[in-house]
Formats: sequence, C-alpha cells, structure tokens
Amino acid sequence: MSRIWYELPILQMAEKLHESAIIYYQERPVGTIAAQDPEADALNYDQCFVRDFVPSAFVFLLQKRHDIVQNFLVETLGLQKQVRRVDGFEVPLGLMPASFKVQSEADRQYLTADFGDHAIGRVTPIDSCLWWIIVLRAYVKASGDTALAERSDFQEGLHLIFKLCLSPQFEMSPTLLVPDAACMIDRRMGIDGHPLEIQALFYGALRSARELLTPTSEGSAWIRKIDERLKALRFRVRHYYWLDLDKLNEIHRYKGDQFGESVMNKFNIYPDSIPYWLTEWMPDWAGCLAGNLGPSRMDFRFFALGNLMAIITSLADSTQSQQIMDLIELQWDDLVGRMPMKICFPAVDGLEWRITTGSDPKNTPWSYHNGGSWPVLLWMLMAAAIKTKRQKLGEQAWMTASYRFEEDEWPEYYDGKNGRLVGKSSRKYQTWTIASFLLATLLQDNPEQIAPFIFDEEDSSEI
Repeated sequence: MSRIWYELPILQMAEKLHESAIIYYQERPVGTIAAQDPEADALNYDQCFVRDFVPSAFVFLLQKRHDIVQNFLVETLGLQKQVRRVDGFEVPLGLMPASFKVQSEADRQYLTADFGDHAIGRVTPIDSCLWWIIVLRAYVKASGDTALAERSDFQEGLHLIFKLCLSPQFEMSPTLLVPDAACMIDRRMGIDGHPLEIQALFYGALRSARELLTPTSEGSAWIRKIDERLKALRFRVRHYYWLDLDKLNEIHRYKGDQFGESVMNKFNIYPDSIPYWLTEWMPDWAGCLAGNLGPSRMDFRFFALGNLMAIITSLADSTQSQQIMDLIELQWDDLVGRMPMKICFPAVDGLEWRITTGSDPKNTPWSYHNGGSWPVLLWMLMAAAIKTKRQKLGEQAWMTASYRFEEDEWPEYYDGKNGRLVGKSSRKYQTWTIASFLLATLLQDNPEQIAPFIFDEEDSSEI
C-alpha cells in the first residue's frame, strides 16, 4: 500500500472501526454488524445485513483476508434453505436473508435470519440474493478459489435463486418484476415494478452466475436461460430506459394510445408526464437511465445506485456510461453536493410525497431515501469513475467525504438538499459508511485492483 494509507489518521481510525465491527460465529469471522452507535438502541443494527456487507467483503478481499468472505458465503448459503412461513404461507426457497445474527444459548451458538418477515413493512429483500452472487464471483476472482463455487451446495444455491428469478410468470418483459422496497430503498418510495436498481443488480448477478455455474446437465440448462435473458435484458434497458435530451424531445412528441407492434410509443408514455424540472435540468450532452419503466409509466428521477451499478456491470454501454458520468459531473451540486451522493434526485414533496411514501415521516423531502445522501455510494462512484477513466471525479468525491466523516462520526446518511446535515435518524459509526470509505481509498490508491468488482462490456453485436 502507498503512503496515503499509513499517513492519514482518518484511515487508521476507519480501519480500527471496521475491525471492531467483525462478528464471530463458532470462533470464525462471518461478517460485520451494521452499526456501532453507542448512543442508540441496537434494534437490528447489531446484525449482519447482506447488502451492507458488500463493501466490507470487497475491502477484506483487497486485504487478502479471504477467509472472512468465504465464511460469510458459507453461512448465508446455509440460511437460504430455511423453511419459512409468513401468516401461514410457506415462502419459496431461494431468497438470501436480509440479515442474520449470532445468538447464544447456554454453551451453544446459532444463527437466526431475517428474510424480511421481521422488517418494518415486511419488505422482501430481493437484492440480497443478487448481491450474494456478485460477492461470490468477486471472491472467486480475488482468491482463485474456484472449488468453493463448484461445490454441490453452492451450485444448488445458485439454482434455487434462478428458479425464483427465471421462472415463468405473468410478464412480457425480461426485466425483473418486484414489489416496492425490495432493495436498498427498503421503504415505500414508488419504485415497485421494474426499478433500475434491481435490473442492474440482476444483470450483474446473471453475468456472475454465467461464470460460476458448472456445465452439468442442470447447470447447462440454466446457462442457456441466462444467456437468453442477458441479451434481452441488455437490449431492454439500454434502448428503453435511456434518457437524454434527444429522448426527451422524442417523448415530448409521442402520440398516445397507439396499437400494434411497430408503434413508436411502445409503453404508452404520455408527454405530459415529463416533469418540468427535467427539461431544464438535463444537459445537452449527457444522460442517464430512468428509474423505472412500465405501462404508461416512466420514473424520470435519477437513481444513483442503479446508474452506477449499470456502469460497473456494463449494463449501460460504454457511450451511455460516459454520458452518465458527464451528468454527474455537470450536475455535481445536485447529485453529489457536500456528501457523496444522493440516492435519488429530486426529492418528492407535498401531495406527491404523501401519495408516493404514504406520508412516511422518515422519508420527508431531502431525507433518508427521499433525496438523502448516502456515503455508501462513494465506493460505487469511485468504481464507476475508474472504469470510465474519469478517476478525478472519484477523487473529488473522496476528498469531499474525507473532510467530514471523522467529525460527523461516520453516519449512515445525510439530510438536506446539499447533504450538509447528519441524517435526523442516522446511526453513527455505520459499518458500510466506514467500509465504503476504506474501499474507495484502496481503489483510488490501486485502480488496477478493481477487476474482481467490475464487468467488461460484452460484444455489442450480441444485442
């Protein structure tokens, strides 16, 4: 490691805090707790969340502490096959838990898992199984341990996930249909349907599985289905989710209520649905992927995780990836501001806030999921910046964050239009904030080490 790692006290503090967040099961490290806030009740923040552990896992892989990630993968895989009933309904196998906790009874330790049945709103953690596959692929590439993924129980775990994701359903779209709050935005925010975040993670999981599945008779069948789905999903998102000034002009002149296969307005998007703010805000030479798409519905909000992961997984093509980074650079004050970066932009307020969130007091305008700023997105911004050779943008975001984390005690999220306020309900000493800062630092210092965490663009002739 270079000089930067050793000389900055904030990095030494971050490393110490990250180390203290590790949880042990039967004397083996198996994950990290969500937060270590000494001034707040633990609630479920003393558990290891699958999505929260992702930046920690990547830090451990870069530090060559492969055993922690391996133990995490093994234990969560064991939890996947737990039979669960919710109000008498037996939940299908395949989902990974949202979180797990180490429990002790007498001289025995055991793990308890939450699959959303204990969560606020009883949300379904669909992103957990997608992140799990991405972490498994990163582990294999970083450690060279292909034998773990080839084990029969890991292959079975992958098959169970794809029995859920690729099974026939009442759908005519290759995108993954999910309920509201099924991902990082785990409260009602009007993202039910085919949200970009899920599609980007789904694409990354499909590409990961394509590398991980063994060509047995069952594995080969899944590979064929994945290849078909990847091609269709890539086309759908790149062509129909894309938004730039040209696309807005096209939508502005759409004719509604058209019938047939060859119509221009395939999803019956009404021109009046284009928000006024977007026509003034979208630069001439930039763009992004829409937040959602469905019948007579296009969510024009900018969703950071979905767009950044679309770059990282190459769901967005190389030109689109550059234009997304152009948009972030040109609208830096709105999307990054004083703390990288906004989970979505803009916030919804007034009557729209009441309808969209159900009057959620935590998701008030410019707070939490409703336009709040999330430090965990720093590592994704850094990875996207490195992948697109726009590293100065990642460094600028890193520098902005480094001035505040220590003083603010590593909060979960920030509030305010510019991200200047520590989140009103934010936990401090949040592990994924700490891990994201460490990961962004490691990637900034050694960009060549990004390979296990990104995906090269596939041949566009396949589309």
